[in-house]
Amino acid sequence: MTTTSERLSETTREVSKRVSQSVFDGSRLRVVLLVDVYDGAQQQFLEAYEQLCNQVASVPGHVSDQLCQSIENPSQWLITSEWESAPPFLTWVNSEEHVRMVQPLHSCVRDTRSLRFHIVRETGGAAGQKQSAERRLQAHPRIGDGVIRHALTFTVKPGSEEKVAKILADYASPDARVDDTTRLCRTSLFMHGNRVVRAIEVRGDLLAALRHVARQPEVRAVEEAINPYLEQDRDLDDQDSARMFFTRAALPAVHHVSAQDRPEGKRQALCYQARPGGGMRLAELIAQADSAAADDPASPVLRSTVFQRDDVVVRLVDLRGDRDADELPRDSRVAAEVRELLDAEAARMDLITDRHAPDA
Repeated sequence: MTTTSERLSETTREVSKRVSQSVFDGSRLRVVLLVDVYDGAQQQFLEAYEQLCNQVASVPGHVSDQLCQSIENPSQWLITSEWESAPPFLTWVNSEEHVRMVQPLHSCVRDTRSLRFHIVRETGGAAGQKQSAERRLQAHPRIGDGVIRHALTFTVKPGSEEKVAKILADYASPDARVDDTTRLCRTSLFMHGNRVVRAIEVRGDLLAALRHVARQPEVRAVEEAINPYLEQDRDLDDQDSARMFFTRAALPAVHHVSAQDRPEGKRQALCYQARPGGGMRLAELIAQADSAAADDPASPVLRSTVFQRDDVVVRLVDLRGDRDADELPRDSRVAAEVRELLDAEAARMDLITDRHAPDA
């Protein structure tokens, strides 16, 4: 029986020139975490890692990990881990369990940077070649457009929606240039009920862009203005409080598809609330449907990005003409499975603001 991941992988190979991102091809994942440890805290960090390592070993989909220390700067560490595929890693890393697991590391770590890679090729001796043949590797490299897509989502107190929408719509845009290699390209902000979704597109370093935005006076003023209305309290002047809020608010992109040389189109967003434990499967089915739609010249779908965290799935779609995005896949079998996974009907989100950087 062919799985959805295998079907989507076959589709990806056929249209690789226009798919820039997907976690659903079934290939193995390598995660690299660069860590800068406070001076004198190396032993504390090592003990925290040992505790974390023992817990991670039992997480479904985890294969192995390594901890490395720089031979040039003992404050620099590298943690690598291998996973059977991207979905189980993302399910774990975006969970409350993970938030609790890594808490002991925060007191001894100055900075971290996480990188995730699908394994495309492996080399080695005869034993290594045999092992490689048994592993699922990404069949073909993807052709990207140099843009990183990410989103944040949070909820505000019921009854405050109109005030929050006005605050979020009226702020001045921050400087798009981050540094010589990084710039903000586009920010789209949507609301439905008391849920806010802010989708950003960055060319260059996502982390540098997020830090740049957080430092801008106009953005900081907006964040402070909405603080009283947030359902989850935060203190932006407290590093741990801010980190916890944005960790929980992160809504990673799990799939993006776009057709080459097509106009920009009209942007819409739909929010899907999955039944407990069904978020990743729901995102996979929506990604499959949008990949097929983008390959159909008669479809209004020009490009689509699917974001997912836990049981929240957000679909950001650019469409040609005045047509609206279908809430459910057109394939009746896939649509039926999507309905089974939903905890509520798909919701069309209201566009609050959609801003392009000059020359983006």
